[in-house]
Amino acid sequence: MARSRIRHLAIKSADPQRLSDFYQQAFGMDVLLSSDSGAVYLSDGYITLALLKCRPEDAPPGINHFGFSVEDAGVVGDTLQSMGLPEPTERPSNRPYAELRGMDPDGNLYDLSVHGYEKEEYLPEREAEKTKEEVG
Repeated sequence: MARSRIRHLAIKSADPQRLSDFYQQAFGMDVLLSSDSGAVYLSDGYITLALLKCRPEDAPPGINHFGFSVEDAGVVGDTLQSMGLPEPTERPSNRPYAELRGMDPDGNLYDLSVHGYEKEEYLPEREAEKTKEEVG
């Protein structure tokens, strides 16, 4: 199996902008994206840090999920099935970084991304790229 790498960590916060300012000032992280939902995505050049707005129905602030960059999500899905675990499911089309979401045996959420966490890419763009590869 190809090696996967953790490239993404998401933290829920009552004030994502305040945390963004902290990580920029304290650790020199760069803002990749600020969304209409109040989320701020930062990077140190390797790890993407998503600071997500807590909603009233959410769990308390803290780590929400982490994400792996993988070469082939199908291979990961096959491995999970061979372990008796469900395959990851598709993420909503308005998520810019990960295509799939899964849960480990302890209930911790993780994302899988084939295209990586270095650039924004939404579902329509991923589908267009896939079509281009199939045609070409």
